Amino acid sequence: MANRTQRLLLKLMLLSWLAAVSGCSSLFFYPDNTVYITPDRLELDYQDIYLDTADGERLHGWWIPATTEASGTVYFLHGNAQNISSHLLNVAWLPKEGYNVFMIDYRGYGQSTGAPDIEGALHDSEIGLRWLVDAKAGESPFFMLGQSLGGGLSIMLASEWVQREEQPPLAGVILDSAFAGFRDIAREKLDGFWLTWLFQAPLSWTIPDDYEGIDHIARISPVPVMITHSVRDGIIPFHHGQDLYDAAREPKRFLQTDTPHAGTFVIPAYRQAVMAFMEDAAGGEHDQ
Repeated sequence: MANRTQRLLLKLMLLSWLAAVSGCSSLFFYPDNTVYITPDRLELDYQDIYLDTADGERLHGWWIPATTEASGTVYFLHGNAQNISSHLLNVAWLPKEGYNVFMIDYRGYGQSTGAPDIEGALHDSEIGLRWLVDAKAGESPFFMLGQSLGGGLSIMLASEWVQREEQPPLAGVILDSAFAGFRDIAREKLDGFWLTWLFQAPLSWTIPDDYEGIDHIARISPVPVMITHSVRDGIIPFHHGQDLYDAAREPKRFLQTDTPHAGTFVIPAYRQAVMAFMEDAAGGEHDQ
């Protein structure tokens, strides 16, 4: 019995050490390089885009033009698993509705080099946005759509873009199935697993508190924000969407959905609601 207890304690100490040295990154990043589907399989034109980072990594993305006259451009930041090819269906409907789409893989995902971490993903998301506004300056208005992990990245990127008065201004930000903060969701997930329950506080502290979206989302105003979250989300609980909405400033909009995690855009009515938001945001005026 004593040996069994010692082995259990050793495992707990090892788990604690691994999480501490990795900054709990394993909670956020589950990349692979499998190609699940490409835009041409969905009868969409596309262009492979490769972007070099200042720290020597190379990022891969897809530029997918609208199939009709473009009403705007959507910069899509995907969730934490797999790569852009597995998330394509979340935005493949947009080109047929008149929106260009640009999506990238963070470092370590798909064809992008490197190893994923929070600071790297934040850096990569900004590189993608800067390429988009420089290379496609005539394709505005620009919208940002972040899903799950991509929602957390979108809050940080959009708030900095607005506060620095970068040009062109964002027309709107859509956050789907996003969490209130990196440290917040890490602690919540650690709390839900018996092996890590005891260590939820010290392990979550390995994540810098600079990246809590709930502390930054108000800074996106006056750019309109739309938050969508499902009451059946089994990955990021519904209260995260509510908390983000409460912390955001006007103009803001909340869409309560009823699908599994990140399944919002399977439902035509939810797609229509997001398009209505983008049309309203593009037609309105906000000063930065």
